[in-house]
Amino acid sequence: MFTLLILGLATPALADAPVVTAAQVARDGPAWRFDVTLSHPDTGWDHYADGWRVEDADGTILGTRALLHPHVNEQPFTRSLGNVAVPTNLSVVFIRTKCAVDGWSTDTVSVALPD
Repeated sequence: MFTLLILGLATPALADAPVVTAAQVARDGPAWRFDVTLSHPDTGWDHYADGWRVEDADGTILGTRALLHPHVNEQPFTRSLGNVAVPTNLSVVFIRTKCAVDGWSTDTVSVALPD
């Protein structure tokens, strides 16, 4: 598996937006697998990080990972998404996070795909 350094972290527009603290990406046959580590001040079922997605530069969604429960006592935490079809002309994708209260973040984190 290829360990990835985050290329750029933008300041979240919303105070409680989940933050990508790390990401790993690896080719899995014709598709890709993403292991994304998030940090978020989850308080319980009323307020928690409930997803992240992989997008191209235009915002086209390539894959979405739903998070089905809070991680109050597990911070930061890592969840994976496999079988993500990424067009062969892309060398960078973007991770966008989601919070149950604030919705999808306006900020993204760029992730370089290994050759």
